[in-house]
Formats: sequence, C-alpha cells, structure tokens
Amino acid sequence: MIALRVIARLLDYPDETLFTHHREMVEALEAASELNASQRERLAGFIAEFCARPLLDVQADYCELFDRGRATSLLLFEHVHGESRDRGQAMVDLLEQYRADGLELNAKELPDFLPLYLEYLASLDSARACSGLTDVAPILALLAARLHQRQSRYAQLFDLLLALSGVGLAADDLSPQINKESRDDTPAALDAVWEEEQIKFLGEQGCASAQQAAHQRRFADAVVPQYLNVAEMTTSTGRLS
Repeated sequence: MIALRVIARLLDYPDETLFTHHREMVEALEAASELNASQRERLAGFIAEFCARPLLDVQADYCELFDRGRATSLLLFEHVHGESRDRGQAMVDLLEQYRADGLELNAKELPDFLPLYLEYLASLDSARACSGLTDVAPILALLAARLHQRQSRYAQLFDLLLALSGVGLAADDLSPQINKESRDDTPAALDAVWEEEQIKFLGEQGCASAQQAAHQRRFADAVVPQYLNVAEMTTSTGRLS
C-alpha cells in the first residue's frame, strides 16, 4: 500500500529529505488505489501544509508531541504493556515476524516503532497489510483520540490509518475515556514521573518502604495510567495484543 509508506514517512522524524521530496510523495498518492479521492486530497493537503512550515518548527513540534510523556508515544507496545516484562517478549515475537518476511533491523531500531511497522506492512500484500492494521487498530484509535484532543494535525494521519484498517473503529469511540485522562506531558506530570523513578531507584538501594509509599500517594493522581486493554476493545487476537 502506497499510502502506508507515505504515512510512515510522515510519522517519522521530519528531516530535510522529506521536505525536499514532498511533491514526489504527493505524486505517488495518485497511484494509491486503496484511498478514495477525498482521502487522497486530505493526505496531499496534509503534506503541503506540513512542508510549508519551517523545518525547525516542525521538528520541535514533533519532539514536543511524540517524545514528551508516554500518552502519544509512537512505540506501539508502550500502550499495551508499558514497562511490564511482557513487553520484552512482544518485541521478540515482532522481530521474528519481521525476519520471517525478510526484514532485518539494525541495532538502533525498535521493532514496535509505528513508522517502522507501517513500512513493514507496506511491503506485504493488501490482505496482510489490512490484517496488520487491524491488529493495532485499538492503539491507532487511542492515539487518534489523544491527538484530536491536543488539536494536532497528526490526528488526520491516524484517522486515515483507521479507515484503511476497515474495522469501523474511530477516535470518537475513545473520546469518553480520553476526556477523563490527565495530561502526562505537563511540567508537573513530567516532574512527578522523574521523582517517582528516583524514589524507585533509592528504594532498590534500601530506601524505607514507608517513604516510597508516601511518595506514591502524593503523585497517585498526577498521571492517569496510559495503558490500553486491547482485549476489551476488539475480538481480534492479533500479534500485538
């Protein structure tokens, strides 16, 4: 799917190459039969508006949105497993899936990075690509809802991915859940997370449990847990659930 390859590039860290060749991306969409005319127009419009801004501004916005806090992380397993041990096994399983289809990653690439996963799906036939999107549709909907809440242009890309998945799941379906969440990218929330990590480290070195418990009570409501129960949202038993 050409659209998956284009969206993958747009969700990766923006660089000079992207801006230089953005018109070629728009031209490539003319052959994207998986999109209807309206969807092609929307995606082309996103690219034009995206690349009309100064590159440094776009890069700063990207880091602010995707690298600050966990709620909008582009690491898929962050939204399913968090820091649990299951995340490691899920990484191994996904790597094996890639290798079975002839994709080898270098040491710097995490297998659950969404742009990489979309690149992988784009290399498959349409049926398998759609199945791969179905597997992660609940995560895509979660991210879409959070990005809409933050009035980010990137939400349009996730809406398109959901449409391509064909599962009938949309960002609006998760709006009630998202509206109850605390933002995890505010200075107070980020400080709370940092202090909690410090307490955990000291606790491992012999810090009194009472001190740790007091700290956890203090920050219990600072950040709502950002994890997703995929099993409750879909009957799919995809590899990423």
